[in-house]
Amino acid sequence: MMMKKAVSFLMILIMLFTACTALADDSFNVNKDGYSTSYTYGYDYWRDVQESPDAYRVETVIDSVDLGLDVRMNKPQSLFARNNDLYVADTFNNRILQLEYRNGQAKLTRIIDHVAGGSPEHFNTPYDVYVDVDGNIYVADYGNLRVVMMDKDLNWIKEFTKPADATFDQSLDFLPKKITVDVAGRLYALVTNVNKGIVKYEADTTFTGFIGATPVNFSTFDYIWKKYFMTQEQRDASPSFVPTEYENMYMDKDGFIYATLTNFDEGALDAGQVNPIRRLNGLGNDILIANDRYPPIGDLWWQKGESSYFGPARLTDITVFDNDIYIVLDRIRGRLFGYDSQGIMLWAFGTRGNIEGAFTSPISLEHIGNDLFVLDQLENSITVFTPTEYGLKIYDAINKYQDGDYDESANVWTEVLRQNANYPMAFRGIGRTVLRQNKFEEAMEYFKMAHDRENYGRTFKLYRKEWIEKNALWIFLGVILLLIVPLILGRIKRMKWEVIMHEQSKIRRNAE
Repeated sequence: MMMKKAVSFLMILIMLFTACTALADDSFNVNKDGYSTSYTYGYDYWRDVQESPDAYRVETVIDSVDLGLDVRMNKPQSLFARNNDLYVADTFNNRILQLEYRNGQAKLTRIIDHVAGGSPEHFNTPYDVYVDVDGNIYVADYGNLRVVMMDKDLNWIKEFTKPADATFDQSLDFLPKKITVDVAGRLYALVTNVNKGIVKYEADTTFTGFIGATPVNFSTFDYIWKKYFMTQEQRDASPSFVPTEYENMYMDKDGFIYATLTNFDEGALDAGQVNPIRRLNGLGNDILIANDRYPPIGDLWWQKGESSYFGPARLTDITVFDNDIYIVLDRIRGRLFGYDSQGIMLWAFGTRGNIEGAFTSPISLEHIGNDLFVLDQLENSITVFTPTEYGLKIYDAINKYQDGDYDESANVWTEVLRQNANYPMAFRGIGRTVLRQNKFEEAMEYFKMAHDRENYGRTFKLYRKEWIEKNALWIFLGVILLLIVPLILGRIKRMKWEVIMHEQSKIRRNAE
């Protein structure tokens, strides 16, 4: 009897253990690597937030102590990455820090605080740094009113200073805050108080104008009211109808400049009159693709209020992968948003705070490979994020699609769906893949599940064309039948009527 009870108790324990294991395996709220999914999310078709597995996790946080700095970083303003070297503009220490990042470890390589042969020799509040493929270093030397270029041994090469051209307001100081350089050595700079666009120089330091000025948005009512019904004093006190300054920029591998805006009216954003992210071609035209239902603006909903935590996302920096995936950083809530080349949100994560993975005042964003680096100007630290298995699968599916390996891309998207069944991008990705294979009806089903009306409509047209081509003979026969049958029936009816009339005529003649 005791033996039976013991066996029964053991069986119950085994069943409970099995059930618990099954529940754990079925849970998509926990990543396979055990990391929490507490602050990663996306948006569905109705703009509702959907929790998601983590696409990134914190690899490490780098601060002054880790780097062995005698003088603690002081409000650093910018990051730049070239290969495995990471450069930090330690702005209020008047220096650039060069780090080497490998295998999750950062090591201070050197401190760059002067330019040999330059005048002045030392930097003054350098806001940004750029390094070209030859190792030449450009520094946006804000306080010295110049962008200075030096070789990898810190020898002065040349400077870019205030243009003497009439198009540049000569009453303004030349205060460069952000810079980038193309393969031909042309320099592009964002300059404080200059709202005409990005200042452009040729490689020989010749100023060649402005590109990409932001469009001015105002209503006809505002214009008429300001022009005809306001006094001069009221007009002087009201906002001017002028372009706004860019916040930051990044040049991708193809030479296009991604630029972000933070100074815009919330109402204009709601009305779709503002694009916080722009992709500029050589003529300064915005060619950013936005094929999703909602444009790439960061968070899709927010609370209104006076606090700095309220309002829409203010995208303070942007970085772009070689596969055209771009990541933007919101300084309001300390969040990062990833988008593919079509402007479709891949993931969003991050928050404000002083714990690991949160930010107090994020100011700059960079990447090395798929790793992301976020600079916090108040914490004086750099948080390094590495993609999780889930995040890597998303990138893998996109890369395989771009490489033309459509079957494998669909397989990887299916694996993504196993981890996140509420991920519209996966349905869309599989739909695009099977569309490439001319499986229109199947593709329509995936686009329907992704609520992708645009691709569904395009695919439906292709499906309709294919269906007509396959059934052209039957359609032709049907049309013929529709035309001939009434004629035959009419003919039969007429013949029948003629027979009846003939018979009636015979009867009348016999009666006479």
